[in-house]
Amino acid sequence: MGWSTRQLAELSGTTLRAVRHYHEVGLLEEPARRANGYKQYGVAHLVRVLRIKRLTELGFSLAQIAEMGDTEEHPEQALRTLDAELAATIERLQRARVELATILQRHAPADLPPELGPIGDTEMSDADRSLVVVLSRVLGGESLQAYADMIRETPTDPTFREFDDLHADADEATRQDLAERMAPGAHALRTAYPGLRSTAGTRMSPRRAKETVGIALRELYNDAQRDVMVRMEVVLAERFPGSEAGVPQPGDQAR
Repeated sequence: MGWSTRQLAELSGTTLRAVRHYHEVGLLEEPARRANGYKQYGVAHLVRVLRIKRLTELGFSLAQIAEMGDTEEHPEQALRTLDAELAATIERLQRARVELATILQRHAPADLPPELGPIGDTEMSDADRSLVVVLSRVLGGESLQAYADMIRETPTDPTFREFDDLHADADEATRQDLAERMAPGAHALRTAYPGLRSTAGTRMSPRRAKETVGIALRELYNDAQRDVMVRMEVVLAERFPGSEAGVPQPGDQAR
């Protein structure tokens, strides 16, 4: 006399759904059936389910358990591999806890990497904030840190406030005037934070980085604002030769 599926699940401390899933993925052999058609599980089935349960509690996936097979041999290599995976997971979780502590302590935004967390209290428009989030995936290393330092340490330039408030129908004279007045400040920032000009400052290929920044600019800023960015780059090239940025900048991709 054996056990029904429900009884097997209860004995092993698992669920009916789990037992049925073990059958579906090939981890548990189908049992013989009684005369009435109901399944009849034996001790071998109970032992197998208990082993599966124990291995999943240790952290093995069902796919890994399937690779081990139903053997009595000690799975030393599988255990060592799992131990290495768990060690990496623990390290990742510990880093996450450190970042969470910083976010909670500083009331920093949770959607930005640690380098950009301190800018949480910085005043910026919704468009600028969204662009920062995008750039956090485009920039890396020295460039990302330089970008964070620039935002955190630089007082808000009045001309940048004008840029935020610029209407889409602003005339060409207004756009050109604003671009010319913004250029000196932009040049000063690029000079003060040379990491912004690092040619190795992106997480992706230069082409993909430019495409990503371009899409963000087209969706976040109106026509007049993008035109001002382009005009400002022209002014920078004329007045301050050599001030071009190595990493994607708004003016580079605003067209």
